[in-house]
Parts: sequence; C-alpha cells; structure tokens
Amino acid sequence: MDLIRETVGLVGDVLGPDALGTYLHGSAVLGGLRPASDVDVLVVSRRRMDEQRRRALLGGLLDISGCGDTARPVELTVVVRSEVRPWRYPPIGDFLYGEWLRAEYEAGKVPRPEPMPDLALLITTALAGDHPLTGPRPAQVLDPVPRADLVRASLAGVPGLLDDLDGDTRNVLLTLARVWSTLATGRIRPKDAAADWALARLPPEHRPVLEHAKRLYLTRRYSEETWSGALRARVRPHVDHVLGEIDRSRTRSPRAGR
Repeated sequence: MDLIRETVGLVGDVLGPDALGTYLHGSAVLGGLRPASDVDVLVVSRRRMDEQRRRALLGGLLDISGCGDTARPVELTVVVRSEVRPWRYPPIGDFLYGEWLRAEYEAGKVPRPEPMPDLALLITTALAGDHPLTGPRPAQVLDPVPRADLVRASLAGVPGLLDDLDGDTRNVLLTLARVWSTLATGRIRPKDAAADWALARLPPEHRPVLEHAKRLYLTRRYSEETWSGALRARVRPHVDHVLGEIDRSRTRSPRAGR
C-alpha cells in the first residue's frame, strides 16, 4: 500500500537510525482493514524527539494522512524503548498523530510526551500481529504487557468513549464490546469479532444497535453512517447494559485491581 510506504519513508527520513522498528497494529493485523479503518503504525525509538523532528514528522503526516474517499487516515504512535522496556504502567508515549486531532495540529499544537494507557493495547496487538515494516520482530524490542495492565488500559478509555457516543456512535459501541470481551477473556479481538462475541451474550433487546454498528463497520465509511430514530433511542439502554457487564467482568477478575 502506497500510504504505508510513504509513512515508513517519512519515519525513516525524520528519525533515521533512532527508529529501532516500525510495526503495524490494529485492524491491519487483527482482522483486516475495513472501509473506515485507520492504518495504525507503532514506531519504537531509541530516544525522545527534539522539537525539529516533532514538527517535521507532524508536517509530513498532515500531508499524507487523509480521511476522504481516496486516502486512509494514518494513526501513528512513537514510543521510546526505554519507556516500555522493562514494561511499566502507565506507559509514556513520545508522539501521537491521529485524524481526530488534525484540527488541533493545524492550529499549531505539536504532539508531546504524555502518559498513554492505550499503549498497553497497541503493544499487545503489535506483538500478536508480528508484522514489522522495518527493524526486527516486535518481540525483540518490546516486552509483553501483563493481563492486569490490559484491563487497566481498557477501563481507562471508557470515560472518553462515553463522551464521544453521540458523534462516533458505531465506533464507541464496537469498542465497548471489545472492552467487555477483553476483560472477560484476556484476548483483544477485531471489532467485528468482539461484536459477535458480545452479541452471543446480549439479551435480544440489546442486540439490534450492536448488529447495526457491526454492519456499518464492515460496509460503510464514517461519512455514510446512518441511524434510524428507533435505533438511536436504543443506543443508551444498550450502552448501560454493556457497562454493567464490563463492571461485572472487572470485579470477577482477580487481577483487575492489581
């Protein structure tokens, strides 16, 4: 894919030998890219970037990442190896680019190092996918994440998901299904597989909204997403039920509080 080659080339141009490895994660390695999927890339670096490199990497990503009809968005995360090996929680990310942040970046914001609990999930999928774009296999530069920290990272993202429910409905519903699945089984599934897992455990009245979200995920871009009034009215009861299941899964896990 040209977008992956451009992204890898940009990382190489900006970071040079400081880039220890570049790895696919997310949909590309979990179950395949869908119509609205980002190309998710994790970069493991020797050291933190200086200001010049941050701005160069950001400028390049603003140019090559797109959410229109002809280009997929890139989500790119840079982590310094010493921040995650040996593993500790919460991990610190050095740089994050995603299309949902484009307006802030175009207004002058530059990505800075910050705690990124979600790195626990990114690293786990990068290790499981085992798909290096450059550098050695991911297991040679990254430590596995303990299950207890997968639980913590999954739960840490829930408040932000709820804030986005009205504007990003399909993604929030699918991600909540994946949180439930991950807490209950310790396995990170593709969004459609997590939906199937949850649908098999939901009472009939709470299945239609998740079934619709799954169909949208498999067949439609975000710009093509539609919800009937009847389905929209069932979203919040569905979410409340899934949150209850997430809470029960969390409290049943002996490792969740550690």
